[in-house]
Amino acid sequence: MFMEIFGFDLPSIYLTVLIGSGICVILTLLLSDLFGGDAGVLNPTLILAFFTILSASGYLMEKYSTINSVIILSISAVIALIISSCLHFFVFIPLANAEESLVYNDESLKGRIGKVITAIPKDGYGEILIESISGNIPKTAASFYNEEIEFGEETVVVEIRENVAYVVRNDGI
Repeated sequence: MFMEIFGFDLPSIYLTVLIGSGICVILTLLLSDLFGGDAGVLNPTLILAFFTILSASGYLMEKYSTINSVIILSISAVIALIISSCLHFFVFIPLANAEESLVYNDESLKGRIGKVITAIPKDGYGEILIESISGNIPKTAASFYNEEIEFGEETVVVEIRENVAYVVRNDGI
């Protein structure tokens, strides 16, 4: 009844590919931070999602329809391509852009207002909290003029050296 390839019927092949690619998608999502980088359309998760969708739709159509197997493969490929494209354009690209917007560098902190959350002693270090749209940034701080700055005072970041913010009191200048 079913077409066979290498002695296996097509629903069995589709089911095996479905299970294998589904497991690989989960592993790729869990381990994606280890490999990093932007692969664009060659993203392993995207490719595996394509094969998962292709095999799932192929399996269902082979089991529950009487359409020719070649046509089923073609329809499944089109469905997988459409869904994978939507996944790429509406999920992966926005996620990549959102992740980039949370990143800051030391240069972007210069001139920012911070609030002292751990008092900064003379010749010592404390901590400031810089509020931003994407969240709060705690930063080790020292006084630029080597003076004591009390808890709760507003400061302005003058420079960043060796991951330490050198600040002055914000006197409303």
